[in-house]
Amino acid sequence: MTTNTRQGRLTVLHVATVHQPIRPDLGYGPIETIIYNIDKGLHSLGHRSIVACSGDSIVDGEHYVTVDQSIGDYWSDNTRGRRQTMNLHLSRALYRAKMGDIDVIHMHDAKAIEFIYDSVFSMRIPIVMTLHVSAKDSLLEGTCQRWCNPLLSSPLVYCVAISDYQKREYNDMVKAENVVYHGIDVEEYPVKEEPDKGSYLFTIGRITRDKGQDKAIELAKKTGSKLIIAGCVQNKPADREFFASFKNFIHLSVEVRKYPVSNDYYDRVIKPLLDCDKQIIYIGEINSEHKKQWYYHARATLFPIQWGEPFGLVLIESMACGTPVIAFDKGAVPEIIVEGRTGFVVDSINSMIQIVGRIDSIDPRECRRHVENHFSIISMAYKYSELYQQIIDSRKM
Repeated sequence: MTTNTRQGRLTVLHVATVHQPIRPDLGYGPIETIIYNIDKGLHSLGHRSIVACSGDSIVDGEHYVTVDQSIGDYWSDNTRGRRQTMNLHLSRALYRAKMGDIDVIHMHDAKAIEFIYDSVFSMRIPIVMTLHVSAKDSLLEGTCQRWCNPLLSSPLVYCVAISDYQKREYNDMVKAENVVYHGIDVEEYPVKEEPDKGSYLFTIGRITRDKGQDKAIELAKKTGSKLIIAGCVQNKPADREFFASFKNFIHLSVEVRKYPVSNDYYDRVIKPLLDCDKQIIYIGEINSEHKKQWYYHARATLFPIQWGEPFGLVLIESMACGTPVIAFDKGAVPEIIVEGRTGFVVDSINSMIQIVGRIDSIDPRECRRHVENHFSIISMAYKYSELYQQIIDSRKM
């Protein structure tokens, strides 16, 4: 995608989450990954990007440390210590916002906006809020009229959807132009030239019923395909119960993240697992460098989700490596996959099973081009910077 970078230089304060650090090498941390990518993209476009986040973070822009360490778990009990860390983080982020040099505050959590809203309102600094969760899981209901009603002539909070599907979920809370797809640093992903016909099927994501790992196992059993499953099991009763429901169908469990990624990673880690007689293999939670290797060498990535996913980073990460995706027709999936060119969108497990035989017809280079053209970091950052400028200009009128 060609972008016009001749915009005025803006100063953007990102109020990050503190569940995980903001850095490029995370395992599970979808929101933190996107905050990192937005910061990197804005910085590369010449904007002043300031990230208020934990000290164990690594950012491309200016690092404004609010707390020494992130909480370290994407989900944990709402303890007093956790609340104190969150409040300290937000208090210090608010202090940075009050220094008088911020054009826009970019936020990713409704609770965080609730914490700082009144102070920011008095300063008249606009807030851009990326909606990462589905409408049914959002905390915005009931507060929308106060913060971000687009029918008001000059709202302070401008909600941004990450797909058209998510925008429809939120109804009138999101203006038509406020849809910005996620982006990744495509050049950081290795890309194959030809389909890997003799390889494995891959599925990655938090182990939970919504992600449908049980459906991937069913497909593998019925097609005789080798299946590699990656993902974390969070300390949630429902997730632990779901993992236990199919654990007996896993033939081998290996924690591959303990093996560093190097030039011989395929021969040292992946190939021995492919050559063994175990069909369904669970490799645990893996970080971004490991993910790239497992995407790259896969025949296809399965995305058998059981809910309306607002976006799905897995889709564009896989396609960036030239690996096509077979996914259920739910959520934003049809907006991201080009049917028959970068993968297949199906409506049932039987259809998914039937389509496995056609997956080798997909050109890996077409998958890569699609991500380059529509889901790059620069494309995402440019759209956000356009939105920031539009908001600032509208408030001057």
